[in-house]
Amino acid sequence: MQKNLETAIVQISNQVIGKNQQIKLALTCMLANGHLLIEDLPGMGKTTLSHALAKTLGLDFSRIQFTSDLLPADMLGLNIFDSAKQSFEFHPGPIFSQLVLADEINRASPKTQSALLEAMEEKQVSLDGETRDLPSPFFVIGTQNPMHQSGTYPLPESQLDRFLMRIQLGYPDWNAEKQMLLSQNTSAIETTESVITVDEFVSMQNEVNKVHASDAILDYVLRLVTFSRETEGFPNPLSPRASKATLQAARAWAFLHSRDYVIPEDIQAVLPSVAEHRLRGSTSDFNGQSSLSEKLLDAIDPLAA
Repeated sequence: MQKNLETAIVQISNQVIGKNQQIKLALTCMLANGHLLIEDLPGMGKTTLSHALAKTLGLDFSRIQFTSDLLPADMLGLNIFDSAKQSFEFHPGPIFSQLVLADEINRASPKTQSALLEAMEEKQVSLDGETRDLPSPFFVIGTQNPMHQSGTYPLPESQLDRFLMRIQLGYPDWNAEKQMLLSQNTSAIETTESVITVDEFVSMQNEVNKVHASDAILDYVLRLVTFSRETEGFPNPLSPRASKATLQAARAWAFLHSRDYVIPEDIQAVLPSVAEHRLRGSTSDFNGQSSLSEKLLDAIDPLAA
């Protein structure tokens, strides 16, 4: 399993150059069976990363371009009357894929954004009085533009909370961008092959659930979330869902690094991506992770009783 994961990271790194940490965090999110929000300026490689993840993991992929006139039916599907059969036939929308890229998710209206909530939380959709299960596994990768750009709507806190993790790609460094300019392979995504099957990835997710977290680790997580609730300066204190997300992401990070137990460094590695969008409740200033999660980590000693 670990060898396949290492191969996957290398392959994705060939598509998204110079972003090894972000690639590991994205895989961590999916190993933890969570949804991922990629928030950054246009042209940073958000869509490329999503495509590369789907290809490498052998997942069915669909892309939904969110616009101001996108309707829930455009995403979920609809029932169409078949005159030959004299009955309605359901035509599934692009949401019925194993990995769904919700591109520029904050350009759609709040009504359309809210249509994703049931799919992300319950992994099912309800339409015309009938509930339909989504494929398994099911992931949503949402991309989001800065709020200062025209035509954007803020995501409600309830939807932000459905994303297990949020990452930012940022500008590539000098050498990485030079390597991109020198590359002649313009169709790299199309030629990317699956290195992990869907069944293998589901087995990895099951192994993540077995990663041990000691009482000391649980207490560390609880001290972090409690500090956010009892201390001024945190606009949106961390909820019980956030504490569960932190622990599950830390288990996945430990598994990704070939360990079957969680250490404090695992919590520290994933907390900014798990907690920052929940603490702030909106987009950041795109200058890297802001200081709220760092404030938590600086305030709480993992070795304290």
